[in-house]
Parts: sequence; C-alpha cells; structure tokens
Amino acid sequence: MELNKLTIKEARQKLDKGEISSFDLTKICLDRIKKIDDKVKACITICEKEALEEAKKADEKIKKGEKSDLLGIPYIAKDNILTKGVKTTAASKFLENYIAPYDATIIKKLKNEGAVLLAKSNLDEFAHGASTENSCHRPTHNPWDLERVPGGSSGGSAAAVAADMCIFSLGTDTGGSIRCPAGFCGVVGLKPSYGLASRFGLISMTSSTDVPGPITKTVEDAEIVMGVIMGKDENDATTVEFKNEEKTKNNIKDFKIGIPSEYFDEKVDKKVIDLVKKAIGELEKKGAKVVEISLPHTKYTVPTYYIITPSEISSNLARFDGIRYGVRQGEGDDLENVYLASRGKGFGEEVKRRIMLGTYTLSAGYRDAYYLQAQKVRTKIKEELDFELEKVDCLITPTSPHTAFKIGEQADDPILMYLEDILVSGPSLAGLPAISIPCGEIDGLPVGMQIIGSRLNEKILFNIGNIFQNITDWHIKRPNI
Repeated sequence: MELNKLTIKEARQKLDKGEISSFDLTKICLDRIKKIDDKVKACITICEKEALEEAKKADEKIKKGEKSDLLGIPYIAKDNILTKGVKTTAASKFLENYIAPYDATIIKKLKNEGAVLLAKSNLDEFAHGASTENSCHRPTHNPWDLERVPGGSSGGSAAAVAADMCIFSLGTDTGGSIRCPAGFCGVVGLKPSYGLASRFGLISMTSSTDVPGPITKTVEDAEIVMGVIMGKDENDATTVEFKNEEKTKNNIKDFKIGIPSEYFDEKVDKKVIDLVKKAIGELEKKGAKVVEISLPHTKYTVPTYYIITPSEISSNLARFDGIRYGVRQGEGDDLENVYLASRGKGFGEEVKRRIMLGTYTLSAGYRDAYYLQAQKVRTKIKEELDFELEKVDCLITPTSPHTAFKIGEQADDPILMYLEDILVSGPSLAGLPAISIPCGEIDGLPVGMQIIGSRLNEKILFNIGNIFQNITDWHIKRPNI
C-alpha cells in the first residue's frame, strides 16, 4: 500500500516498528499534494519546509522510544484555524496575508503530540457556505467527480483526506460543515459536543455552535484525534473537562437506534433514503433494535439556524474593519470611509449577505421578533432531541438530502444552498455530537449516514460507527484520481 493511503492506526504501527519513517510518510503526502492538487484545489498554503523539519524531529523522538498516538502523523488544517508563523486566510481577501502570532489550542495539542502539519486547506470564506465555492482563492473540487463540489465549509479538508493527500485533517462544524463534506467525499467527519474541544484560535463564525473536529478515513481514527484535541482550556470558558465513564458497548444487540421520520421525507432523495435504510438494516440484521421516532420541530431547524447564525456573524465580523484586522482600504482621515471601503472590498458576497441579515435581525424593533424568538425555538429543538435520546442510544439519519451537486449549480440561489444544512443543523443547535460515515454510493458518488448521540456521549458514535465499518467496506473505497 502507498504510504499516503494509510490510516492513523496503520501508520502508527509501521512507525513504531521502524518499518517507515515520518520523513518518508510526510514526503509522500507532500508529493501527492503536488501531483493532484492542481485538480482538486484543496490546499491554500503548503508548509513543505516546516513539515519536513517536524517529521525529522518526530523520527528522532520515535528512535528514542517516545510514544504518542499522533507522533509523526501528517495532517492538514482548515485555514480558519490559527497556526503560528503560517498564513491563516479564512479564504478571504481581508486576511490574504495574515500570519497568526499564536497557535489555536487544538493545533498546540497536536504539536505537543508530534503531529506534522502539511498544509492549510480551502474553505468557504470565513466558513460561510455549504460547497467551498465561496473562497477568495478558488473553489475546491470533489475528488470523486471534479465537476462537483466537495461540500462545505470544510470542503478542502474533506477532499484532501478522500484524495489521500494526508492521513487526517481538521475542520470546523457550525451547522454541518464537517459532516456535509465528509458525506459528499466518502470519508468520516465528526462534529463533537459543543465545548468538548477548545474554540480558542478559531476564527469565529457562530460562537454558540462552532466546534473543531477531525475528518478521517475511519471511525477509529476520528476517536484517536478527538482523544488528543478534547479537553478543558483556560482560554475558552465554554470548554469542559470530561471523561466518558460509560461502559463501552461492543455488542450490536445492546443498541437501540432511533429513526426520525422527518429526516426521511420528500425533501431527501429517495435513492439516499434507500441506501441509509439499507445501512440501518445491516445493523438490525446483526441484532440492533430499531424504533421509529418523531422530531416535529425539525422543520424549524434551518430557519432558526439562519437567524441565529447571521446574527452572531454580524457581531463576530465587526472586528474586521481594516484597522485592527485585515487589508486597509480608503483614503484620508474619514474613519467611516475606511470602514466602508475596507469591508466593501475585503468581504465576498456571501459574507456581506450574512452580515446584512444578522444586522437586520438584531436591529431595534426586530430583535424580539426574530432573534429572541429563534432562541426560544432553538430551546424546543434541543429539548425534543434530548427527550428522544433518553429513550434510545443514538439517532441515525442521512447526512445530506442528495449526493454532491455540480460546481455552480446552486451558486445563484442562496436559499437552496442554505437548505443543504437541513439534516445537520439540528444537532448543532442542540450542541450534540454527530458523525458522518460513508454508507454507499449513487452513480459513483458517496452517500453519508449521520449518527447523532446525546451530549458528551461521543463514545456511542464511535461504538456504532466501528461496528458498521466492521460489517461493511464503504470506508475503504477511494476515488480514482
């Protein structure tokens, strides 16, 4: 097997046995990026020199007998995660030359483990999008079909893993931005519980739903990465110190799976429904108990999400004014002119659209009618999910309502693009963990299955995900590129 195709577990075993070196593994991944990224366009900044130096250091540590799960393992990070001394652009003209003065907490943790940063990956500008078309650099292409999107906003990270440019990657998920691209690209994407991993050093989109998480080739690898990046951080008051003491379930007969009818209705492609139901049937044949449930507030998740999200965006992006952050535009001493010129030229169309929506919903006379009402509905959505998850171990749904669409196909219809989040925004609003794993293909394009768990119970996602991958082989399929 080519080294860049290894999983974390496989690479770890070979590194510890001395069968391969981190330097060789890193070099092969970098060569792979050079070979195919002109087609996929997953990377913004490649850190070749730094990566090879870090790989040499990792090899020295391994020779000394040091051990850690990610020592010497090459990865790619989404370009809205701060990396000291390396450009972090958030795929925006506003930050096209910004070099972070410090590492995000999750990057620092990976550095401490000895993981090797290969590159920064493309995304929708400031993570605003569902296709990775809204980048100031260029759209990313799906390695399964280069005419199609990889999903968003972590499309670069998902495409890089699917195309074997790295062993794993990091993304961020606000309303599906890890899970959707993982589903479109046929890889594993984990949105952890809100607060399980630090947001310190992430360029904020929606502070109340943003979470960093791994995109990997297997569920087992996602668990390994999450074990490193999780934990309390004094720089992020929303983080929690948590250790799951629940007894691991390895017997499929111990699982009770809830199937929400609202996630399998006419808004989802029938072929996707059939594939996900077939996957659930595989678990049922092995002994899992499957029960139909109802989540009637599901229809309100996207409207609620797209009131709360632009509201927080308009607040979070206020700091980008051409003075504190970003490329300054405008002339003279007129401060308002500097603000208008800098933000007008620095932000892309989707970012401007969300700022205007958010400013409107927070404005005098509309805040109570829109923003506060949305927060009340959000509470109902959370209560409904929590209630059902007390009766079952997890919920299983499709990740996306269809397979990857063609680049440009939905670019002129913002509402259609917002509806891409219809199956994934609920867990985000509720702060619940959810994982997308590949469960089949339609016309050569991957389909993702979403597993949702109760808050801070990632363990159940790993258990059921590993069981599914042990009885199927969808996770080992890769695009021919």
